[in-house]
Amino acid sequence: MRVDAGMIAKTILLAACLWAGACRAPAREMPMKRIAAPPAGKLYHGVYPGGKTGEEDDITPADISSYERTVGRRVAWVYFSNNWYRSPEFPWKTAEFIRAAGAVPFIRLMLRGEDNSQGKYTVERIISGECDALLRRWARRAREFGTPLIVEYGTECNGQWFPWNGKHHGAGRLGGYGDPSKPDGPERFAAAYRRIVTVMKKEGADNITWVFHVDSRDDPEEAWNRLENYYPGDEFVDWIGVSAYGPQEPDSDDAPSFRELMDACYRRLDALAPDKPVIVAEFGCTKGNALVSEDQWAAAALDDILGHRWPRVIGFSWWNERWENDDDPAHNTDMRVQGSPALAEVFRTRLAQAGDEIVERPLVK
Repeated sequence: MRVDAGMIAKTILLAACLWAGACRAPAREMPMKRIAAPPAGKLYHGVYPGGKTGEEDDITPADISSYERTVGRRVAWVYFSNNWYRSPEFPWKTAEFIRAAGAVPFIRLMLRGEDNSQGKYTVERIISGECDALLRRWARRAREFGTPLIVEYGTECNGQWFPWNGKHHGAGRLGGYGDPSKPDGPERFAAAYRRIVTVMKKEGADNITWVFHVDSRDDPEEAWNRLENYYPGDEFVDWIGVSAYGPQEPDSDDAPSFRELMDACYRRLDALAPDKPVIVAEFGCTKGNALVSEDQWAAAALDDILGHRWPRVIGFSWWNERWENDDDPAHNTDMRVQGSPALAEVFRTRLAQAGDEIVERPLVK
């Protein structure tokens, strides 16, 4: 067949033009893989919106909407528990309706038994690999979810009220596990945390931002139980979360200010992991306490957070819940903004004044 040299030249020129045009075309925007720290000077506003049973795993879209209507702003993340005594499966349904609303699911990975016992998911069993199959399955579903997730294991690990606290796993004994110079209880927790993160990363769940969550005060207040002893290492932690509460019951005689709690804890976190962003994962104050009103406590807390008193703090979420403490309704705890017009006004006013400093709906372009 006879080849036309001119036609070849035109074909080559056309191909070159098409290639150049493709190179100049704007790249397709890729979906966000993980949620990162917000731009400098801005803050994420999240919430635990409250459920019905007190188990923190039965929140609904209506709970989120009710909170948002009351405070006049939308949220960047929604916090809830994944209780393994109910099911060790990834909580797809809850995560899906949170994502559908444009917020990021923030999942408390609660490996525990019923009634807050250790159940089948003890720290020791996690370390030994006996939970690996369940963790891998959870991770695969998290990966398939495809959009950003925030996940924590070992909520308030330095508080003895949770079964992963070191008190239940060797406390301050030395030499029973790992490094003989480190207290066994916290050291076992750190090893379990590292195993969970390692297993999930191996399954490709790279859409997870991992949170190491401590209480602002060590309980018991003993040297072995210091929050620093629980830290699993920079490689396994993306953000550090803190819980800081005022009075949690109407008749409580313990009424620390948010500033008092955060000042002391922040200094320690600054020394422990100076490069990690910090979030106020939980804060709250009940109404009805004689020592401090919930609106005054929250106003002072929000003023300090929004005023960037702690520069590494990148976000905050109010614990918007109520519960019964005994048979006397006067002793009920109520931290809901919907339950206190004064508290709701504090949130509306402060969040409105913050303007675009507040990052809401990070998944919505």
